Amino acid sequence: MHTTHVSYYWVGSDEPFVDQQHIDQWGPITLGRFGGCSSSGQYKNEDGVAVLVGDDWEMTVVLDAHKTADSAALVLQYLAQSESRIRGDLDAPLTEAFSRIETTVLNLFQRPDFLAACEALQGETACLIAVRKGRFIWWLSVGDVVLYLFHPDLMKMGQAALNQRQFYEWIGRANTFALPVPSYTRGVRELRNGENRLFVTTDGLLECPGTPFAEPKQIEEALQSGGIAELLSKIEANEVRDSTTVVTWTVTIDERVTQPSDT
Repeated sequence: MHTTHVSYYWVGSDEPFVDQQHIDQWGPITLGRFGGCSSSGQYKNEDGVAVLVGDDWEMTVVLDAHKTADSAALVLQYLAQSESRIRGDLDAPLTEAFSRIETTVLNLFQRPDFLAACEALQGETACLIAVRKGRFIWWLSVGDVVLYLFHPDLMKMGQAALNQRQFYEWIGRANTFALPVPSYTRGVRELRNGENRLFVTTDGLLECPGTPFAEPKQIEEALQSGGIAELLSKIEANEVRDSTTVVTWTVTIDERVTQPSDT
């Protein structure tokens, strides 16, 4: 159980962190940001983040916009305006919480006023929302932000990414929520017994020159040896241009989880 609630919102146009590594701890969640290297041509940051923590849940939102950060800022603005409802959804019993938050988010992204505001923007954003409650993780993804679950049971099977990067999918001026049928991915996964590390990243980390973190195992090994600081130091040393935003937290599950019936 968390002893304090967290409510944090950030957009890169306000604090770009170009040539700066910045690591914060918000409750159980560690947030790392590096705005890219000016020596490689970077001069702006179009990422965005929201971190909400309740009594028995965590919610993270990671956005990766392009052209401008306006689309990321708009999504965060609407989420902040809906925070009271979001907290009510996630404080509900486990059997109801995920269906409630999914309805809230989908309704928000299809509201006429939100869609009209998107049409007036410059640029668009990828968006990944992840919620952990109980021994489950729920996510909704638009675009190419990636959510990983690192656990020994899964890694030995070669499984780490919970979602797949989707290209040509955004919220903003180009908006796949304005389609006759909105385009997005969502899912729920049971965590495993023991320590589960959840990790969200924008593609600056994955597409860094030299591709030091193109594979999930490379990310997991760096997190184990030096944490987020090692990830950010490596991409800075490789003179990455694209801004990188990462979020990670660890959840320990003591409950019995699903196992094959022949074990």
